[in-house]
Amino acid sequence: MRVRKKLFLVVVAFFVMVLSAWTLKERWSSGHAPVKPIESVQPVQKIDHTITHLALIMDGNRRWAKERGMKAWEGHESGTKPVKTSVRFCIDQEIPYLSLYAFSLENFKRSPEELEHLFAIIAAGLEEEEMQELLTKGVRIKFVGDRSQFPSSLCETIESYERKTADGTKLLLNILFCYGGKQEIVAAVQEIAKKVQSGDLKPGDVSTKTIDDYIWMAGVPAPDLVVRTGGEQRLSNFMPWQSAYSELLFVDTYWPAITYNDLKKVVEDYMKRQRNFGK
Repeated sequence: MRVRKKLFLVVVAFFVMVLSAWTLKERWSSGHAPVKPIESVQPVQKIDHTITHLALIMDGNRRWAKERGMKAWEGHESGTKPVKTSVRFCIDQEIPYLSLYAFSLENFKRSPEELEHLFAIIAAGLEEEEMQELLTKGVRIKFVGDRSQFPSSLCETIESYERKTADGTKLLLNILFCYGGKQEIVAAVQEIAKKVQSGDLKPGDVSTKTIDDYIWMAGVPAPDLVVRTGGEQRLSNFMPWQSAYSELLFVDTYWPAITYNDLKKVVEDYMKRQRNFGK
């Protein structure tokens, strides 16, 4: 009897597995996505911090891909997951400003193939569920950079992101795209020079506050912490004006491998530092 009972249970289990696989196949072939497993929801552990603006230099995508025998653009594609993680982290930890160094003006020197795939990732846009989540959580997206250099194929997508999220008030997500820190300062100085030339501004009235008002990042507080992933220890033309008194942290982990816990660790490291601002 025990053998028969065990045999019966095995047969039942087998048919359950077959039925489940058939159901998923039917859902897929009928145009419905497979049922996603429910992820366990863990309570958010709040970190005691004083960060208002977190800035991330997302470096290491290509090296991460190369070590795995993958194409460079596949590294960029894999780098989208930690972007979402960073947004969630800042929302959870109530950090109101997040800046991500996505693409520099110098990056235009890369191969046409890599650029094509990189821009295609942006052009693909966010899924409807992802956009709705951003709207629900109060995220506002702003692209920061030389807009005259934005690829025409991306302008509609970029404008759509900014328009749809314009009312977000909990997190301002700055995506630095076609960006260069030196170029940002030059652009600000040129605008200020026009004001001086027209008589709207006196040369003696030009101050650091004036430049703050004319840079592409105007209205955004300077980053408290600038983190670069991938092991390199330089800013690479990333917000040189704004980061004059920012704390800098360099981590070896490549960007695609960055996790929520990694971000938690860098914030905890920041909180161990003492900022004097020249005092």
